[in-house]
Amino acid sequence: MTGAQQFPKLGASACVWRDGHVLLIERARPPLGLWSLPGGHVEAGETVIDAARRELMEETGITAALTAFVGLYEVMRHDSSGTLMAHYAIACYTGLAGEGVAVAASDARDLRWVLPGDIGRLPLAPNVKDAILRARSLLSL
Repeated sequence: MTGAQQFPKLGASACVWRDGHVLLIERARPPLGLWSLPGGHVEAGETVIDAARRELMEETGITAALTAFVGLYEVMRHDSSGTLMAHYAIACYTGLAGEGVAVAASDARDLRWVLPGDIGRLPLAPNVKDAILRARSLLSL
């Protein structure tokens, strides 16, 4: 199967909090323009939680104490003919942000610290709202 897509691909994301606000990034790559949690693929030999930490640093320049597993989310994308183009299994972790100023970098076009009550005002990637609500509950925020 050389050249064939292998699915699902494993990803990791970080639902990070500071002063009651959650950190969201606007994707510069598909899903372009949607707001999401910082995250991306898990590299060979890397633990899933380490991937979440790395992606957070790459996309925002900050660290976080990721202390709780939020859940495993699946995202599938199909083309107009129904052919599966992408299938991701994304492990989400949550915790409190470290010091420093978050700056959009890498594949993040923009970022914002958002109050949970305001997340509905942004076009969100699949499963983001659920992950935020679960994370908030886990951390008792």
